[in-house]
Amino acid sequence: MADPRSLRTILIVLDSVGIGELPDAPEYGDAGSNTIGNIAKAVGGLRIPNLEKLGIGNIYPIEGTKPLKATGNYGKMQETSAGKDTTNGHWEFVGVQLTRPLPTYPHGFPNDLIEEFERRIGRKILGNKPASGTEIINELGGLHVKTGCPIVYTSADSVFQVAAHEEVIPLDELYRICKIAREMLTGEHGVGRVIARPFIGSHGKYTRTGNRHDYSLHFGRTVLNELADAGLPVIGVGKIYDIYGGSGITKGIHTEGNMDGVDKTLEAMQQYPNGLLFANLVDFDMLYGHRNDPKGFARAIEDFDARLPEILASMREDDMLMITADHGCDPTTPGTDHSREYVPLLVYGRLLRQNVDLGIRNTFADIGATLADRHGVPKPSIGESFYSVIAR
Repeated sequence: MADPRSLRTILIVLDSVGIGELPDAPEYGDAGSNTIGNIAKAVGGLRIPNLEKLGIGNIYPIEGTKPLKATGNYGKMQETSAGKDTTNGHWEFVGVQLTRPLPTYPHGFPNDLIEEFERRIGRKILGNKPASGTEIINELGGLHVKTGCPIVYTSADSVFQVAAHEEVIPLDELYRICKIAREMLTGEHGVGRVIARPFIGSHGKYTRTGNRHDYSLHFGRTVLNELADAGLPVIGVGKIYDIYGGSGITKGIHTEGNMDGVDKTLEAMQQYPNGLLFANLVDFDMLYGHRNDPKGFARAIEDFDARLPEILASMREDDMLMITADHGCDPTTPGTDHSREYVPLLVYGRLLRQNVDLGIRNTFADIGATLADRHGVPKPSIGESFYSVIAR
C-alpha cells in the first residue's frame, strides 16, 4: 500500500457550474435554477464527451450527453452552509460550515462605515452601491480619474469591492486601501471578501486587469492546514490562495482565465509529485454566469472539456482527480446572482474503482473528509469520506 503522504490529488472547481436547484432554493429566490441543465437546453445540447466519460450524464439528464458506464465515479453534493457564495462553498469543501449567511448590502454600505473608511484611507469614495464591475467603471471611471476617489461597490454576494485605475491609484496603494477595509469589516459587517479591482484604459475603454486581489474572512483551521502541517504541498491555482487568505496554502499561482488555469495546473502537475493541487476556474462565473450569457457559458464548458484529456494524460497511476463546483450561477434566469444548487462530483483515478454512484452527498465537506482520509491527516469535524467506496 502506498504511503498516503506520497499520493497526489488534483481538485478542480468549475466555478458556478451547478447541476440543479437544492430543496431550499425557493428560499433564496432560485426555484428552477439548473446552471448546466438550462445552459444545455438553451444551446441545443452540450458537447462534452470527456466529462460524459467520467459520468456527468449519470448525475442528471443534460441535453447532448447520455448516461453510460463511466470511467470515473459520480454524484452530486448539497451545501449545508447558509448562502450561495464562493466563500461559503469553498470553506465548506475543507470542513467549515457557516450557519448564518454572510452580510450583503443591496442598498450599499452604511454611511457611518463609509465615513470611517474614508477617514482611514484619506480619500473620499465614489459609488457605494451594488453594480456590475464592468458597468460601474464605465459609469464612474472618468470621475475617478479626475478626482482620485476610489470606486466602492458591492454585488449580490458578500463583497466589498474597490476599483481604481492603476495610473491613478498604484497597485500598492489600492492593496493598502483594501487591507484597511478588511480590518474594518468584521463582526456584523464581516463580508466574505474584500476585493481589489484595478483597471486601465481611457474613458469608454476601461478594462479590468489581472491584478485583482481578494482579502478573505478567516474561519479557523481546515483540512488544508492539516495537509500543510504534515509537510505536503498545498498548491492553490487561480483565486484559491485569496479565497482562504493563504491559510493552509503553501503556494499560490496566479492565473488569467480558464485556459491559463488549466495550463498552470498542468505545469504544477509536472512540478509537485504529491499533496494537493487545488484549482479554481473562474471564467464560467465571472464572464458568463453573472452576465446572463448561456452561449458563452456553454463554450467555456466545452473548452474545458476539450482540455480534460491533457489533465488525464498527465496523471500518474496513483493520482486522484476530483471535479466539482462551488454553487450555481444560472445564466438563463432573470437575475445575475449566484443560484442555490447542487454541484457535480466527478472522481477519477487509474487505480480507483469505476462507475460508482456516489449518490447525493450531504455536505460539500465530504471533499475535505476524503482528502484527509486519503492523505492520512486528521479529518474535519464535518463531512464523510467516500474514499473507501472508490479505493480498490
